[in-house]
Amino acid sequence: MYVPDDAPGLPSTDRGPMLRCERLHHEYLSGGKRLTVLKDITFDVERGGFVAIVGPSGSGKTTLLGLLAGLDRPTSGRVVLDGTDLAGLDEDARARFRRARVGFVFQSFQLIPTLTARENVQVPLELAGESDSGARADELLSRVGLAERSHHYPAQLSGGEQQRVAVARAFSTRPEILFADEPTGNLDAANGAVVIDTMIALNAEYGTTLVLVTHDADLANQARRTLHLVDGAIVGDHRR
Repeated sequence: MYVPDDAPGLPSTDRGPMLRCERLHHEYLSGGKRLTVLKDITFDVERGGFVAIVGPSGSGKTTLLGLLAGLDRPTSGRVVLDGTDLAGLDEDARARFRRARVGFVFQSFQLIPTLTARENVQVPLELAGESDSGARADELLSRVGLAERSHHYPAQLSGGEQQRVAVARAFSTRPEILFADEPTGNLDAANGAVVIDTMIALNAEYGTTLVLVTHDADLANQARRTLHLVDGAIVGDHRR
């Protein structure tokens, strides 16, 4: 359980599910009309699990991922992440929580263009106060096959290389859980396979829980569990 910096007491030793989503419902206003995006979403994700969320465009997958990660608040229901009810945290506390426990990988890479690959991986480490950020960045870039490209800027890297840098950055602080939104969406099949293999290997090594949204059938088929979302509701839950 996460305790904000100014809160008394110590983190709980409760080792329940890494993620618990209870009766999650989300609406928003569009053109004066209230639209329902998610309806009564309930599921748990065990620690170290690998879950893919799939479904047609407009089914609410990305919205769900954002709510699970604490990037937005649901209309009703709750998300409990690593023992912490996100509804009990204000915006600043949620940001500190994410920085301490959560990693992200996005379809658009979101690397800082003025920083090298090594420097991009170092950023979250330095924010966390790590004294060996350079060595850790070098280790991870080597793990994703980019040791020789560490001093290149994003514009000098292919799309597949940029996404591998993003994966290295996401795992740099050894997050408890990693959320990925279409991590192979902008990649060809070969580069997508490399990114998938990298994420699976790091998941196995660090025990990081993976929750991702994808249209990539190959990626979804390698997850240990697949949730099917249609029109904002879970219509299938397949475990392997």
